[in-house]
Amino acid sequence: MTAPRLLLSCCVLMSVLAGCRDKTVPQVPEKVVGHCTYTNKFSNLEECRDYLGEWSDTEATENCKDEGATVVLGSACGIEERLGYCFLEGDKDDQWQRITFPGVNAEKCASMQRGCELFGGGVFDPAPVCGGKVVDLGDTGLPTFQQPVLTCVDPKAGEAPGQSEGGKVCTWEMISGATEPGRSFSDYASCDRVRTQRPYYPVPPAPDAEREDPRLKDPVYVAEVNWVRSQIEATACVCCHSTRAPKGPSNWYVESPGNFINSFNPRGLAMGAGWINTVGFGAYRPEHNNGFSRASPERPNDSIFVTTDAARIARFFEAELLQRGYKREDYTSQPYGAGPLDDQRFYRPTTCENGEGISADGTLNWRGGKARYVYVLEQEATSPTVPPNLDLPEGTLWRIDVPADGTPVASGSVRYGVVPAGMSQRFPASGSPATLTSGKTYYLYVLADIIVPVTRCLFVAP
Repeated sequence: MTAPRLLLSCCVLMSVLAGCRDKTVPQVPEKVVGHCTYTNKFSNLEECRDYLGEWSDTEATENCKDEGATVVLGSACGIEERLGYCFLEGDKDDQWQRITFPGVNAEKCASMQRGCELFGGGVFDPAPVCGGKVVDLGDTGLPTFQQPVLTCVDPKAGEAPGQSEGGKVCTWEMISGATEPGRSFSDYASCDRVRTQRPYYPVPPAPDAEREDPRLKDPVYVAEVNWVRSQIEATACVCCHSTRAPKGPSNWYVESPGNFINSFNPRGLAMGAGWINTVGFGAYRPEHNNGFSRASPERPNDSIFVTTDAARIARFFEAELLQRGYKREDYTSQPYGAGPLDDQRFYRPTTCENGEGISADGTLNWRGGKARYVYVLEQEATSPTVPPNLDLPEGTLWRIDVPADGTPVASGSVRYGVVPAGMSQRFPASGSPATLTSGKTYYLYVLADIIVPVTRCLFVAP
């Protein structure tokens, strides 16, 4: 049993997203099974976690071990100088975690609340140093998601002409984008844009990544490794999985000494082999992406890696897993690999409350803060997630966006079918959206930014 980690840096897409509900501090069990003091691997800040209620000693021990620490059974954290608590429900009834954020710097209160509620899915209880008040979380405190753009430039000196008009090399600046085969993505697109679209943070490679690998004496194997590396170099993966990343590589990386494949953890290999479904990360069609593709709703068993040969790259990663002693059956309990992206894609909204929805004059009302993206969808539509192929699901009736450099809009400032100044209508491409039918149920979906929902609920058109 692993508790959701609170990611207090830029790790919005690796977190468990909060639903749309009132953030009232829960009544938690008085029984204290133990506590765990650890360093959050993403924020690099110390935290302390109490295990409350129906935790067994073994469950608490294993949970703390997952954080790289040792549980202390029979006592609570007991930290007096704190910014607040974060309450998270466990996997069983009457099982809770109470996470203490140590500190006395009130300037950090909002980020602690954000980490708990927006990214951890919990409830924040601020300490007196924070004024005892929660704040409006419409401002995520993260880099604003930069929508993908297609960049067309001349080839680098000494390289062959590009495949696009005028010999240009055209590349989508998107995490699922790829430049032309044999070229380097970072030469033809902005990794700065890409890193706003995914959480980037440095993470150590797999243990013993630099070990001597006798397979590098096999020219056939070396040729295959080099092909895999060249495929990855042509894609946006190198924006984070390279020593060229601003703070260092995130886990595996293409320059890892020896055999770079040894820097992968098994789960990453399983995604590469298609043993774990990674459709939720989003994908371009190959004809729009220089021949590269990856797992998509049409091809759900393909690799997470953007490639020109899905079967070949899957065979390579499957062989690596088998060589390490893993079988496909080892991952049957992990059917999906996109984490919160999958959570959001499969999310089913409940009835709007507290005045959320649409009023008789068409005004849209929501809770949770200001918005950059506003959708009205059919009741049964799939929840939208990420571009390029999962952010306009079938059943979208209306979508309006605030540009990356624009100012988010407040609840009550938008009327259905009327695009406010400073926003653009993404759907429909032109003209007015379909008229809502009185008495019919629709889905209101509002985001502070991509994958940061503030309201997701069903309303009845007046």
